[in-house]
Amino acid sequence: MSESVNEKVMESDLLNRMAAGDSLAFDAIYTRYWEHAFSAAYKRLKDLELARDIVQDIFLQLWLRREELIIDNLGAYLYIAVRNRVFKCMDRAQRFTPLPELFDQLFAARDQSDAEIIRKEFLLYYEALVATLSPSQQEIFRMRYHDDLSTLEIADRLSITRKTVQNQLGKSVAQLRQSLGMLILIYLLKYW
Repeated sequence: MSESVNEKVMESDLLNRMAAGDSLAFDAIYTRYWEHAFSAAYKRLKDLELARDIVQDIFLQLWLRREELIIDNLGAYLYIAVRNRVFKCMDRAQRFTPLPELFDQLFAARDQSDAEIIRKEFLLYYEALVATLSPSQQEIFRMRYHDDLSTLEIADRLSITRKTVQNQLGKSVAQLRQSLGMLILIYLLKYW
């Protein structure tokens, strides 16, 4: 047997054993493919932590979904999974606009003499909404959306884990999303 056919048989055997719940087979797959997957993610993102998080999550999903996945070529599967996750991450980053910049864009379009009064009124309502968050959520929210810091930078500054920052941001955004959306709608209806 040629070496590539032999590797394909070995890969197929590891996948079958992993699907049956063999953690040693999963460990072998992880050891064999982690570096390659990480390199593919890092090459596009240029962010060690984010690339590491993406690859860890892909391998976690591989293990959790091991019984339902049908994989013919593990290298190709992992490459596509990394690529898709990186694109999703990059798309989210491009859609993100820091709140102060968003407000500036919103109010710059106004050409009325009372624009500054309207802006101040809007910001007062916004600040009141942010004040409904817990003190730690407020701090993390402001660092992320006002100061435009990454979740890793916030975690470093506050000496907490990145996952804690992400969880707190998720809760904050969920709490504020509907109210802030309504606030913008009211502003547009009232002043536009």
